[in-house]
Amino acid sequence: MAFSDLTSRTVRFYDNWIKDADPRVENWLLMSSPLPQTIILGLYVYFVTSLGPKLMENRKPFELKKAMITYNFFIVLFSVYMCYEFVMSGWGTGYSFRCDIVDYSQSPRAMRMVHTCWLYYFSKFIELFDTIFFVLRKKNSQVTFLHVFHHTIMPWTWWFGVKFAAGGLGTFHALLNTAVHVVMYFYYGLCAMGPAYQKYLWWKKHLTSLQLVQFVLVTVHIGQIFFMEDCNYQYPVFLYIIMSYGCIFLLLFLHFWYRAYTKGQRLPKTMENGNCKSKHH
Repeated sequence: MAFSDLTSRTVRFYDNWIKDADPRVENWLLMSSPLPQTIILGLYVYFVTSLGPKLMENRKPFELKKAMITYNFFIVLFSVYMCYEFVMSGWGTGYSFRCDIVDYSQSPRAMRMVHTCWLYYFSKFIELFDTIFFVLRKKNSQVTFLHVFHHTIMPWTWWFGVKFAAGGLGTFHALLNTAVHVVMYFYYGLCAMGPAYQKYLWWKKHLTSLQLVQFVLVTVHIGQIFFMEDCNYQYPVFLYIIMSYGCIFLLLFLHFWYRAYTKGQRLPKTMENGNCKSKHH
């Protein structure tokens, strides 16, 4: 009886909550409910942490050089496109970089922003291949809790962003992230091309600096919400989530920077068998 009552309450809560969702995305891929993405991400976690390593245990690592080169440079091009679309749908065509609320209209610019937000959300599923490549190449030491958590929580939380608040100041971090990914995946594309290209990877420290700048800008931009008395952004809870996420990764990258470049404790070499050993976002 208690379980049945809890189930009924949960269903009623979900029904009341979902009725406020953006109707423009109701019939878009993966957007009908959070269940499909939850299943996909659950299978991803199971594969990269359990099933995949077991299947590869007595097998030789796959040679995925061509696949990884293609994958990384595809992400570069896709990120360029998404960055451009974020600029043209708001951030370069009218947003103030302060209290930019979500436009729920059917105007061409508003719909362009919604479409771009969905593309960004979907790109996070494509990026799950970062981890899958690690598993297939038997680089299991790279499948850390932080790596898997990041790749899981980003698409899962962004479903709610697209479903309820596709646009406005909550998308600034996505704009920055796509720009950083252009540089980052270009770097990893060069890594995947092998040792002959290692001489072109001298700028790894600057890549880390760029990522630090990203998290600083995200934190500062979203932190404006505490100083704007009359900002009517529709879902402030998303801003608190973004700020928490930005602060956490800012601290993690500052720790990385301190160990690798200030204290002089160099982390593992950038290249191993011609491929990059880790990815930071």
